[in-house]
Amino acid sequence: MTKHDVAEMPLDDDIAPRATTDSVPAPASLIPPLRQTAVLLDIDGTLLDFAPTPREVWVPPELSNTLKHLHERTNGALALVSGRSLNDIDLIFAPDVFPAIGGHGAEMRLQPDSEAVAAHAPPLDKELKRRLAAIAKLSPGILLEDKGYSLALHYRLAPQAEKAIYEAVSLIRAELPNAPIEVLPGKSVCEIKHSGFTKATGVLELMTHEPFNGRRPFFIGDDVTDETVFAIMPDFNGLSFSVGRRALGVDGHFGGPSDVRAFLAHLLDDDRDVSLS
Repeated sequence: MTKHDVAEMPLDDDIAPRATTDSVPAPASLIPPLRQTAVLLDIDGTLLDFAPTPREVWVPPELSNTLKHLHERTNGALALVSGRSLNDIDLIFAPDVFPAIGGHGAEMRLQPDSEAVAAHAPPLDKELKRRLAAIAKLSPGILLEDKGYSLALHYRLAPQAEKAIYEAVSLIRAELPNAPIEVLPGKSVCEIKHSGFTKATGVLELMTHEPFNGRRPFFIGDDVTDETVFAIMPDFNGLSFSVGRRALGVDGHFGGPSDVRAFLAHLLDDDRDVSLS
């Protein structure tokens, strides 16, 4: 995603005309054998259904089993790709731990038992973060989430505050035109992060490391922030799938997270030891 003034950033309503909500899942035949594949998965809205607040998401037990088996069958080449921090990801999936890209590419962990790989992503300036955090006072129901590398203003419980939130962020950006920040509009959330890293930069780095290097990846995501990863999948002869809408350039799409979970479970049953032509 390129850097725009927040007033020019697309909101949920702007995205809708590009979307279709009927599910056209990828046939399993599109996916290479798991021993040749890198499985890259967004979390919220992709693997997990949305909840009123970010802390209320629930991981179905069958999903935990599917992810553990996919991690084993790919010899470790499965990674969660999220705007959440690594710490938050681990809390959600506890006691399971998976390779992951966190903070929209700001953090990375290559193996469940390894330390995070530095992505040279500076945290948001404290004063800027303080000013952005004050926006949460605009209306009851706006939830503030400090991710360290970014700040998210969730308004799922205060949908009427959407316009006021983006106007307040736009005003701060106008007052600080040289601040190296990027605004990420999402599904009932406005997120502000340091510019210079994205989910795509995280995936590009991930794919240079074992066991991901040399494999054919597929990525599933649902939001605007996932479009940077959709765009680079052809560079790896990879595949991309959107959730809830058919994003531009994807190879297929799913109606919702339950369809994604069923598809991933089916991959385990349908894995083949053959190569794609």
